[in-house]
Amino acid sequence: MKRTLIDLWYGNIDPQEQAQANPQVPDLLKLLERNHDALNKTLNDDQKEILEKYQSCADEISGFCERDSFIYGFRLGMRLAIEALTDEDDNDL
Repeated sequence: MKRTLIDLWYGNIDPQEQAQANPQVPDLLKLLERNHDALNKTLNDDQKEILEKYQSCADEISGFCERDSFIYGFRLGMRLAIEALTDEDDNDL
């Protein structure tokens, strides 16, 4: 356990490396890009700048949500592990 925590701390473990990619994501990314490009063609320079700022904010929010989901999942996993290792009255085993 200590080795794993040290590896996690120093970045030797990348939790996303083992993540299973949703098979719908590539198609949705293509659709997102196609719609973004179509919208971008219809905008003037000021509107394009607003769209760029909007996208930047949306990306930042997405990053916060990903981080918070990781923290929640990690905490939940630790609670499950602690309960499994410390429950003296566990008759389910």
